[in-house]
Amino acid sequence: MELSLYEIWESMSLLSRLVALSLLGMGVASFAVIIERTWVLRRTDRESLEFAGRSRSLFADGEAGGILELARKFPKNPLARLTAIGIQTFQANEAKKDLDPADMTRRELARKLELFSAEGRRGMGLLASIGSTAPFIGLFGTVIGIIVAFQGIASAGGGGIAAVSAGIAEALIVTAVGLIVAITSVLFFNYLSGRFDRLDMQMQHAAGELIDYLEGSHGNGGRDR
Repeated sequence: MELSLYEIWESMSLLSRLVALSLLGMGVASFAVIIERTWVLRRTDRESLEFAGRSRSLFADGEAGGILELARKFPKNPLARLTAIGIQTFQANEAKKDLDPADMTRRELARKLELFSAEGRRGMGLLASIGSTAPFIGLFGTVIGIIVAFQGIASAGGGGIAAVSAGIAEALIVTAVGLIVAITSVLFFNYLSGRFDRLDMQMQHAAGELIDYLEGSHGNGGRDR
């Protein structure tokens, strides 16, 4: 006896259907987070390379104003935003004799780095939650399917395969969906986490280089030209 997915769906109890729909919804949400965060990472890499290339000559010439103007063209790029914040903070505190502009800039950049890191990881908590809970929801569906199978045996008054096939198929399908959703979510969570960790390290390195540049410009009497 062969059972199609439609026949299995029709044989499912209301609770089993809710479990299956919950897993499908979690799969859609996971897929949406994966696509959106991957796109953000690719956009960030592309814009960072462009910003770094175009700003290199401006840094060499000490054109702080030109750097700020260039950074405004990349309003969503963390490297451009960090650079602009660093220059503006340094300039704002440079004339204050009781404050070290480099130290104030370092503190501000540290706060912004934490903020940018949190922004980049938006949705990752949902992805982790789906990866950890989907197997248990699938297991719950398995239990329901087994209960349905035993009810089929009791109703048929025997243990023939026809009496339990629908319940067993229901249990296995829901389990498989739960595992597929969980495995996909966990794999991409680890992949995206690694990408964001590398981005954080790159941003910290860029912040350190910016501080060194600003301190050197300040020590040499450099100003916005």
